[in-house]
Amino acid sequence: MRKLFLTFFYSGLVPFAPGTFGTLAGAVVAYFILKFLGANTLALLSILVFVAAINPIKEYEKETNSHDNSCIVIDEVAGIWLTLSMCGLSLFGFILGIIYFRLFDIYKPSVIGRIDREVKGGLGVMGDDMLAGFFAGLSVLITLKALIYFGIILPAI
Repeated sequence: MRKLFLTFFYSGLVPFAPGTFGTLAGAVVAYFILKFLGANTLALLSILVFVAAINPIKEYEKETNSHDNSCIVIDEVAGIWLTLSMCGLSLFGFILGIIYFRLFDIYKPSVIGRIDREVKGGLGVMGDDMLAGFFAGLSVLITLKALIYFGIILPAI
């Protein structure tokens, strides 16, 4: 059961780019949560997954003597859910959210990288992705606002 959860239904077991596959699997589920239950529910589920994953990750790391194993993608799922809860259901915002999240998650600028390097255990694994998710969501909102301001896209009515 723990492996199912940490690998998000085994999407983290893909032999190449497991973080990207975990993000995409999380985004598919996020779409349906957004469509039927709304952004607030997705944000709350993101926080719930964040909290629920800390101890199982800590236990897994202790058993395998590894840190932030690539098969663990529940952190990407929680992060992308936070991003997409901020972006809404527009196709452009949704795709931009996925792209920004992956960029923040891969490059880990500023405090995201600091959390990744300095915080150990489940909190460190989950923390950098939650911050990446927040900054990705914020970046999408800023990008959309700028595109609307400069008349490149029209605001939704």
